[in-house]
Amino acid sequence: MTPAPIPAEEHERLAALRALLILDTPPEERFDRVVRFAANEFDCPIALVSLIDENRQWFKARVGLDVCETGRDISFCGHAVVGDSIFVIENASADERFADNPLVTGAPFIRFYAGAPLAAADGHRVGTLCLIDTKPRQLDATDLAILASLRDLVAEELLLPGAGQ
Repeated sequence: MTPAPIPAEEHERLAALRALLILDTPPEERFDRVVRFAANEFDCPIALVSLIDENRQWFKARVGLDVCETGRDISFCGHAVVGDSIFVIENASADERFADNPLVTGAPFIRFYAGAPLAAADGHRVGTLCLIDTKPRQLDATDLAILASLRDLVAEELLLPGAGQ
C-alpha cells in the first residue's frame, strides 16, 4: 500500500480546511442531497463528501457507509487532494498502490474510486466528492463532467456563510 503523499503546502491546506468551520459538524441536507444524487446517477453503492484532516478523512456527507471517518493513511481521498483533476482508480485490487489497502482487502471492499478534489476559497484542496464501488468500472468524458459539476456544487456550499452550522 502506498500512503497518500502529504502536500508541500500542508500547513496552509489544513488552515484553509479549519477556516471552513465544518469538521465534526452534524449532517446537512444540502450536502446529503448531492451524495444521494451522485450515488443514484452513477449507480454506485457509496458516495461521500470527504474532508482530509491531519490524520483522518472525515465524511461530511455519506451514502452507503456507516462510519463517519477513516485514517488518512489508508484513504483514497488523501491521494486525490494532491492533484487538480479527478483521481480515478478503475480497479483498486489490480493497482499496486492500493491492492493491499485494508479498504480493498476488507470492508467496504473498494474496487473503483473516483475523487473530485474540493478547493477552499484560497485554492487549497481540502477534500473530495467521491464515488466508490465494489466492482471495477470506468468513467467516460460525460461521467467526468457530471462528477466535476457535482463537485462544484459541493464546493460552493462549503464556501457559503454558515457552512457547518
